[in-house]
Amino acid sequence: MKRNILDRYEKNEYGEIIINISAHKIEDLYDNFDRKSHFLKKDLNQGLVEYIIDSVSEIDSESFLIEFSLEQKSTNEAISRVRNSVNNFFLYMKELELKKMKDMIRTSIILLFTGLVIAGMSVLMNESELAKHSIIGGVIAEGLTVAAWVSLWESLATFLIRWRPYRKKISLYQKISDAKIAFSFVNE
Repeated sequence: MKRNILDRYEKNEYGEIIINISAHKIEDLYDNFDRKSHFLKKDLNQGLVEYIIDSVSEIDSESFLIEFSLEQKSTNEAISRVRNSVNNFFLYMKELELKKMKDMIRTSIILLFTGLVIAGMSVLMNESELAKHSIIGGVIAEGLTVAAWVSLWESLATFLIRWRPYRKKISLYQKISDAKIAFSFVNE
């Protein structure tokens, strides 16, 4: 299956996969809502971003370069700005994912300590006379036990499962921000 996916892409003389992006002019690579903004402050076109992410995800660990094929010739300064824009945009995306992952881990640690405290309260409640001789005390003790396990499970699930997609995206965004970027002009 992977071979079929890789066959969809051209390769250069060094064996790198070429992710080819065609546009009329450099301005087409950016969102229209901030048309008057300076290139360095503009966001990349969302369709372009999704295409790059999907393509790099498809090719997995293969070496690649991103080639912009433009119909309209552009200055070296504009080309340099596009390279910086792509690099900075995906570094920014990486930082957002890092922040989300840190927030998730922080929440997981809070749930862990909360679960441990509730588990301690549950043990004390289960050993108390109130829990042994009262239905309400027994219900409260069992409720604390369930709450402790739920909290501990959420914390454990985060540590074991939920961080992986964040790490994958962080790695993907870093890979894209480090990518070689080439330009070709149709009229050359």
